[in-house]
Amino acid sequence: MAVLTPASRGPLERADTFHRTAGGAESNVARGLVALAVPAAWISAVGDDGFGRHLIGELAEAGVDTSAVLVDPTRPTGLYVKEIGAGDGHPHDLGAGRSRMHYYRGGSAASALGPALLERPRAAALLGGARLVHLTGITAALSDSCLALLHEILRRRGPGQAVSFDLNWREALWRRRDPGVLRPLLDAADLVLLGADEATAVLGTAEPAELRALLPGPRAIVVKNDARDATVLERTAGGEVVTTERALSVDVIEPIGAGDAFAAGYLAGELRGYDARRRLRLGHIAAAATLVVPGDHGAPPPPGVVDALLDCPGDAWERTRVRPDGISSPVLGRLRP
Repeated sequence: MAVLTPASRGPLERADTFHRTAGGAESNVARGLVALAVPAAWISAVGDDGFGRHLIGELAEAGVDTSAVLVDPTRPTGLYVKEIGAGDGHPHDLGAGRSRMHYYRGGSAASALGPALLERPRAAALLGGARLVHLTGITAALSDSCLALLHEILRRRGPGQAVSFDLNWREALWRRRDPGVLRPLLDAADLVLLGADEATAVLGTAEPAELRALLPGPRAIVVKNDARDATVLERTAGGEVVTTERALSVDVIEPIGAGDAFAAGYLAGELRGYDARRRLRLGHIAAAATLVVPGDHGAPPPPGVVDALLDCPGDAWERTRVRPDGISSPVLGRLRP
C-alpha cells in the first residue's frame, strides 16, 4: 500500500503535511529480505495511478522484483494513513510511543486478486521457482477471492517448496469477515509466525504448547513476545525442540514495521540453514534496526556486525543495546548501525 505519515506527531486533525512512502506487510518483508542479501519478489496489484507507480518504483529501487505486479486500470491503489502519538495531553492523542494505522483499501486493486493470478505467466514462474513463499493473514481479510488465492497457493506448493504464514492480525480489516478462516490457513503452512497478543486474539492462547495442539501441521511455529523474546517450536527427527531468544534492548522510535522486519530476518536465517537460535537472533537484529527509525524500514547493520552479534555469547547479547545513533555491545564496542 501507499503510506501517508504526518510530518508532526499527534491527532490527525492537527496534521497539515504528510510524507508519502511505501508500506504493507508483504512488501516490507520482501524489502527486508533484499536488505539482508536474499533475492525476493513481491506479487500484488496496484491501481493505474500515482500511488501505484510510486510503490512499484520504490520497491524496485530497493531491489525487490516487481515484474509480476498487476496494474489494475479500474481500481485504486490501497492506502493507509499512520497516526503517531505525541504524548502532549490532547484528548484525541494516542500517547507517546503509540501508533495506529487507518486503512483505506476497500475496493482496492489488491482486494480483487484471486486464483486467476496463478495463471499469469510471470507470477506462475516466480512462484514455481521460489524456495519459500511468504503469505499473511492480511490478504485473507481483503475479499473472498483473496482468501481463495491463499488456499490455492498452499494447495499448489511445489516439491521442496516451503510456505511461511505470518498471522498479521489487523482487527479493523475483520469487522465484516470471519476470522475463523485463519486457523486452517495457519495449519496448512510449513512455518508460522505470530505475535503473542494476536495469537491470543485469534486463537485464544499464546502458550507455545497450546498453539502446537491447535496447529499440528506446521513444521515450525514462531511466537513473538514484543520487546521480551521470541520462541520457536520446531518438529525435528528427535522430536519437538523449543528454543527461546531474548530480544535486544532498543531505544524505540516507532514500532510499525518491526514485526515484518523480524519475519524477514528469521526467514533469511531459514533460507541460509541457520540453527534456531541464529534465526531468532537475525530476526531480533532486523527488528531492532526498524524500531530505531521513524519509517517502516530500517537498514540492517553491516554483515560483519550482524555476524558478530549472531555468534556472541549469551551475556554479550543481553548487554547489547540498539539506539538511533548506533549499537553498543561488548563484542562491538560502539558502532553506527
